[in-house]
Amino acid sequence: MINKTVNGADEAVKDITNNSVLMLGGFGLCGIPENCIDALLKKSLTGLTCISNNAGVDDFGIGLMLKKRMVKKMISSYVGENAEFERQLLSGELEVELIPQGSLAERTRAGGAGIPAFFTPAGVGTEVAEGKEMREFDGKLYILERWLKADFSLVKAWKGDAAGNLIYKGTARNFNPMMATAGTVTIAEVEELVPAGELDPNQVHTPGIFVQRIFQGNNYEKRIEKRTIR
Repeated sequence: MINKTVNGADEAVKDITNNSVLMLGGFGLCGIPENCIDALLKKSLTGLTCISNNAGVDDFGIGLMLKKRMVKKMISSYVGENAEFERQLLSGELEVELIPQGSLAERTRAGGAGIPAFFTPAGVGTEVAEGKEMREFDGKLYILERWLKADFSLVKAWKGDAAGNLIYKGTARNFNPMMATAGTVTIAEVEELVPAGELDPNQVHTPGIFVQRIFQGNNYEKRIEKRTIR
């Protein structure tokens, strides 16, 4: 039987080096690879390019990597809750590519599907379109967007098996599945790891063919974002 299990997060990320391009799954603070991020913090890497729906918050998620100056460039969509991110952006310390959320999702999906580029109307007439090819189809303008791929994709699933098959739960099914397909090496951390063959194939969201390493995580904080009204 195929066995892709590794002994924890430290072993899973051991060959991630300076200047790597990383995809980090999750939606806001939900479904982020908490254990992998903690392991990366121990390595004190620099020059990373991080592709993620969000930039975490100051004391959680990718925000901790930003605080340690590990990130050179952020490619993301929602970054409104991270004061350190804002400071680094305004001071010129951090390179940022902000992308409409649907375009971020589709560019990631395209990377996993082997589609190098596609046309979308999202961003026409805004800064998003600057420097990009534009064409008209049926009387409507579209801009050309390129795929996104990564050296390593770090994803978080609810349950997985030793062969790398993954099942996500709730909102964690947003960016994790497509990012799992777009990394040269995909590392999955799961809340529950079972032997190969125990998962119902009809329930699997990410087939094991896309996953190179898997481990059972622990001590998940599962922080949620809260709206403060006063």
